[in-house]
Amino acid sequence: MKNYQQPRFLITRLSAIGDCILTMPLACALRDAFPQAWIGWLAEGGGASLLQGHPALDEVIVSPKHVLHSPRQTWQLRSKLRSLNIGTTLDPQGLFKSAIMGWLSGAKRRIGFRAPVGRECSNWMNNTLVKSREPHVVDRYRELLQPLDVQPTTVRFDVPRQSGATQVVASWLDQQRLAKQPFAVINPGAGWGSKIWPAERYTAIAHTLHREHGLPSVVVFAGGREKSWAEQIVAGSHGGACLAPHTTLPELAALLRHSRLFVGSDTGPLHLAAAVGVPCVGVYGPTPPTECGPYGPGHRTVQTYLQAGSCRERRKAENLAMQAVTVEQVAAACHDALTQTALSRAA
Repeated sequence: MKNYQQPRFLITRLSAIGDCILTMPLACALRDAFPQAWIGWLAEGGGASLLQGHPALDEVIVSPKHVLHSPRQTWQLRSKLRSLNIGTTLDPQGLFKSAIMGWLSGAKRRIGFRAPVGRECSNWMNNTLVKSREPHVVDRYRELLQPLDVQPTTVRFDVPRQSGATQVVASWLDQQRLAKQPFAVINPGAGWGSKIWPAERYTAIAHTLHREHGLPSVVVFAGGREKSWAEQIVAGSHGGACLAPHTTLPELAALLRHSRLFVGSDTGPLHLAAAVGVPCVGVYGPTPPTECGPYGPGHRTVQTYLQAGSCRERRKAENLAMQAVTVEQVAAACHDALTQTALSRAA
């Protein structure tokens, strides 16, 4: 390993929440390799709230959303980054906005990906480029450590435990009489319309989990549209599900830590559940599980076919690939995941 004396690193992974979670193992491996280094992370609001208190980080710098649309905010952020005396940036996002933040920081060494992983001219702004060979994004992001002569080993997320969030969730579980009761978490929402699985199918899963496994479900949501889906699931579950309260991301992490199973599509809560060690059943349509499935053992993914087209086209597509996934497929995956968990607990 090269001899760095108290190096200063900045990770430029601004969004989305799920991708920020999937980048946490990069921060952990960087901290393991450079225990005396200063390590910062530049992120937007949602991801930043979850990163606060992460043991691998010295500082989380919050970037305003659409900061590049405001010259004043851009200049203020540049001044903040320059004051940190950053020597090396790591750009797992591989987009213009993440790469230009490394350039604005004044770091002499800016590590990013070669095309096609590095997109939108990011491979022009980053000056140390890595050719990615790993299929899953968790392993891919950790490839950015290669120019630092770091060979990472065990993947860790180390999602922070925030005491206030833990207390809020513990109180709610007591009120719902779920503190000592195993339960599943269902998340019907997603950031892309093409990732939405119909709410009535989640309703059937909640009913099945309760009837066949004695496992009630807590249905989580973000925003009004998702809340209406969650209410629909609860109403149709024959008493097998209850509605979660509004949760912050740290509170959602605390809730997930108490759960026995997570069911949802490829979105932030799925990756958060996997990161805190909850067995997951992921419903996939426009994204490949080999690239962005829940990371680690014990998870199941269900996909009938991959939506055709480029990433942008798949994002804007109808959710036909998700609709092709049946209740029976997901119910079978839930059964397998719960059976495997029971066997592991008994071993």
